[in-house]
Amino acid sequence: MPKTKAMIRIENVVAAATLNQKIDLSAVVRSFPGVEYRPEQFPGLVFRLKRPKTATLIFNSGKMVCTGAKSAKEAHRAVKKVVKELKKGGIVIISKPELKIVNIVASISLGGIIDLEKAVGLLGKTMYEPEQFPGLIYRMAEPKVVILLFASGKLVCTGAKKEQDVYDAVHKLHIMLEEKQLIFYE
Repeated sequence: MPKTKAMIRIENVVAAATLNQKIDLSAVVRSFPGVEYRPEQFPGLVFRLKRPKTATLIFNSGKMVCTGAKSAKEAHRAVKKVVKELKKGGIVIISKPELKIVNIVASISLGGIIDLEKAVGLLGKTMYEPEQFPGLIYRMAEPKVVILLFASGKLVCTGAKKEQDVYDAVHKLHIMLEEKQLIFYE
C-alpha cells in the first residue's frame, strides 16, 4: 500500500452513441433554437444540457458524442435525456441509443514530489522533454492508459474506458513510484 492516499477526481467522461438512423439537423435547430449549428464550420450540432452539465455533438448520421459528464452513469443519463428532449421536440427516433464510453480523464494528486528525470529511465514507456512540456508522458500497458506526471505530484490520467481502470492505474503507478524511490513526501 502506498504511504499516502491518492486524491482522484474524474474530470470528463466521453461517450459515443449511435441511434442507427439519420437525423435531420435542420429540424433539430427549428425545434431547439438554443443549439449551436454552423454546418459550414463543423458538421455536427452541439446540444447542451444544464443537468447533467454536458455537451452532446449530434451528427446527421445519427452518431452522437457526449462530453463533460463526471461519471459513466452521468454520461448515460445525459444521452438518454438528449434523446428524450429530441423526441419531445418532434424528432422521430426509432431505437434506443447504443452507448459506449470512449475516454475517461481524471486529475490526481499523490501528495509528494516526483523525480521526473530519474523516472524516465526507470518507468519504461515514457517521453519527457521539459523544454517543450513540463510533464512526463507515461504509457501504461495494463490497464491501457496514458498518465501525465508532474514534479508537483499531480497526475492526469487519460484513455481509460472504465472508471475502475483509472483507480487501478493510479494505484499501480503510485506503488511503482514508491518502490523505485521516485516520489518523496515532505
